[in-house]
Amino acid sequence: MLRFSSLLLAAVALTGVSPALAQAQGSQKFENLDRIDSLVAMTVGANLGEPGGPAAQVDRRLRLAACPTTPSVEGPVFGAAMVQCAALGWRIRVPLVAGASAAASGPVPRAAPAYGSAANRFTRPTQVAAKETVVRKGDPVQLMAGNDVFSVSRMMVADEDGALGETIRVREDKKSAPIFAQVVQMGVVRIPGFNDF
Repeated sequence: MLRFSSLLLAAVALTGVSPALAQAQGSQKFENLDRIDSLVAMTVGANLGEPGGPAAQVDRRLRLAACPTTPSVEGPVFGAAMVQCAALGWRIRVPLVAGASAAASGPVPRAAPAYGSAANRFTRPTQVAAKETVVRKGDPVQLMAGNDVFSVSRMMVADEDGALGETIRVREDKKSAPIFAQVVQMGVVRIPGFNDF
């Protein structure tokens, strides 16, 4: 009899917990994906499908935990905007259409030239007409990395055409792995990612 009563007590306890568990799962909130779409569009300054805007909506199958604060949007970086919720630790990448805002992630102009020179190779070159290809597939290009204090360069070959500010693939030879680099000027590409470059 004692065993039956303990089983009955356990069954009652489980039925009391099950509705609470189901209610907790039903009340779980997910991030509003339309909100993410509009944040990305506002940040990059272009709407869905426009040059520089999101290539497509955020995948509707995503179930991101609702961010308690407004998610931050960074970019464009490597042809995409990065949306993240620092409070919860999630981050997604939203691909962008190549175009107007690709040049926004280009080289940072200098307020004052380094070491008293009129200009250096890391300042923004003169503006080239929009969408004018300055690097062609197969062209030799100089891959640069560094800042005002140091620089490293290496000769590479472009795998694709690129206009000023666009990110293209370059490689040392046909058998080597490609490297993504941003077109800085005719025949010169740089590795993005340096803070003050």
